[in-house]
Amino acid sequence: MMTLKHLTYSTIDIAQQLSLAHNPKSGGIVLFSGEVRNHHKGKDVQSISYEAHEPMADMMIADIINDAITLYHLEYAYAQHRLGNVEISESAVVVITAHSHRANAYEANQFIIDKIKTEAPIWKKEIYIDGSYYWGINN
Repeated sequence: MMTLKHLTYSTIDIAQQLSLAHNPKSGGIVLFSGEVRNHHKGKDVQSISYEAHEPMADMMIADIINDAITLYHLEYAYAQHRLGNVEISESAVVVITAHSHRANAYEANQFIIDKIKTEAPIWKKEIYIDGSYYWGINN
């Protein structure tokens, strides 16, 4: 299997990522795409800019995926998070899981995204239409 980066400044190629998950043993493949929405807490969002402690975040995401593979006996798991400016309706993070049964693929996918959001050192700057912004954790 090729080694894929978990962090990118480029647009995430969801179709390409999904194509890597197909496996004859897998009966269920789950893809989650966390996308930038145009509103948050009553404010109009223009975009979000993400920053990270890159070496640590990449390592932590790899560890989270390895934990999920072990816990859920996955055939495949992968996650990638954008850094830099992400526009409305673009994917900020993608998680893909594959298992012989869909329930395990869904549960593992949620495990991965929840861990990334709460544990990986990734921060977001939410930029609003009115020019104001808010720095926060990645959730």
